Amino acid sequence: MNNPESTSMFRPRIQRYYDESPRIEEAEVLPCQIIVLHNRLNVNDVVHIPGGQRIIAGSNDGSIRQWDLENGSEIGDRWQVEGTYMSVTSIALSPNGITLASGYEDGTVRLLDVGTWKVIVKWTGHTKKVRSMCWSPDGERVVSGSDDGTARVWYSQSGEPVLGLNPMINAEYNTVWAVAYSPDGTKIAAGGQEKNALKIWDARTGELLSTVEFQEERPYIILDDDDSQSGCIGQPVLTLVWTLDGKKLISGFQCGWIRIFDTATWQEIAIINLDRHHVGRVALFRNDRLLASATWSDVRLWNLDTNLPVGPRLMHSHDPDCMAFSDDGKLVVGAGECVSVWDTHAIVKEAGLEDLMTIPDSFLDFRRTLRDL
Repeated sequence: MNNPESTSMFRPRIQRYYDESPRIEEAEVLPCQIIVLHNRLNVNDVVHIPGGQRIIAGSNDGSIRQWDLENGSEIGDRWQVEGTYMSVTSIALSPNGITLASGYEDGTVRLLDVGTWKVIVKWTGHTKKVRSMCWSPDGERVVSGSDDGTARVWYSQSGEPVLGLNPMINAEYNTVWAVAYSPDGTKIAAGGQEKNALKIWDARTGELLSTVEFQEERPYIILDDDDSQSGCIGQPVLTLVWTLDGKKLISGFQCGWIRIFDTATWQEIAIINLDRHHVGRVALFRNDRLLASATWSDVRLWNLDTNLPVGPRLMHSHDPDCMAFSDDGKLVVGAGECVSVWDTHAIVKEAGLEDLMTIPDSFLDFRRTLRDL
């Protein structure tokens, strides 16, 4: 159905939209589509549904919605917890694409059937906002990180906490910003508001396997758009993603770095410096070669063969709080106060890097194996 609280725009309306925007100061890559959200709605997290051009978005009005990216229309009825407008703070789609985990500002987590929006299970345990969630590759468990400083692991079928992993982390962080299962399901990476922020845990026993040490950063001042000042001490990790082959872990930091680690040694093998702009989200295309990042001021694509940018910046009028690639990599979505959709294939083609979109058979076979577990 068409959503009266949003407006979908395609070219040339997008060009006119940006021509009239005082926030755009230079030419960048225009989105191929924008969904403008009204009534102060903000999308906090977004996922693509495999096999098509549909996204699911969780918003601060408590709603979970689906959009068709071919025509920009909202699909079906939106869902929210009955009797409340409690913000949806994090969502994650199961490996088979049929169950959505949704986390809320009160610390609760719900699993929903994507076809019916029926609540399959609800669990409690966190005492504050759920910041991040990730499914195990076999779909049997979900890990969640929270503002209460804990990460917890749950059985997806029963909603029962996993013994020894609930909590997996306790009082290690002020906030657990990011959690991520390794592709083989044996490890969980967690990052948060702490100097030595990146920790690796055994996903079966809860044993702490590794702590990645960072050199202490001196405090410095960041001037925000309204000229207010904010400090940055240490290196809080805000976002994490493993490569599908499990050999690298990519992390985005509040202090403006994307750091890439060798998971065999936990040595840093590459760093992308984003001029101290808060790296709020990174998203990885499933061939392990194309990365998207969103900061306070920048949305970019990166060639992970060279760790260099692909094409110019992606134009946006509001800083995205979340990003996601489509299953075929041809689209990337950034969402916040609006939903912007960029044509990834056109960008890499213009840059002469079409091979970055190829998916080797070995990756497809590996993914099928993970989904069959």
